[in-house]
Amino acid sequence: MALVEVKVPDIGDFKEVAVIELLVKPGDTIKAEQSLVTVESDKASMEIPSSQAGVVKEVRVKLGDKVAEGSVIVVLEAAGAASSPPPPGEGRVGASPPPASPAASAPPPPQPSPGG
Repeated sequence: MALVEVKVPDIGDFKEVAVIELLVKPGDTIKAEQSLVTVESDKASMEIPSSQAGVVKEVRVKLGDKVAEGSVIVVLEAAGAASSPPPPGEGRVGASPPPASPAASAPPPPQPSPGG
């Protein structure tokens, strides 16, 4: 099981920013670039995205915490680190199941027009 710490990236000229919203919780499955927390400086608020996909194992910040570049936000079990990957073509999100019967889903063959 590969655990990955997701840290605050370079957020500009701010030394510390406050966590004002938690967008994930332990057990959530997240995608790369999915927002984890919202932080706020005296000038702006911004969402911090995940650098990797995986399952949230631990949230290391709470509302009101001050974070800076390099602070650990969450610990993930990296996607693909689970017991064994599914065989190619199976278990993918968005993959449609095969039709039950090819005849049931195929359009009927064109009929010749009468008198033609």
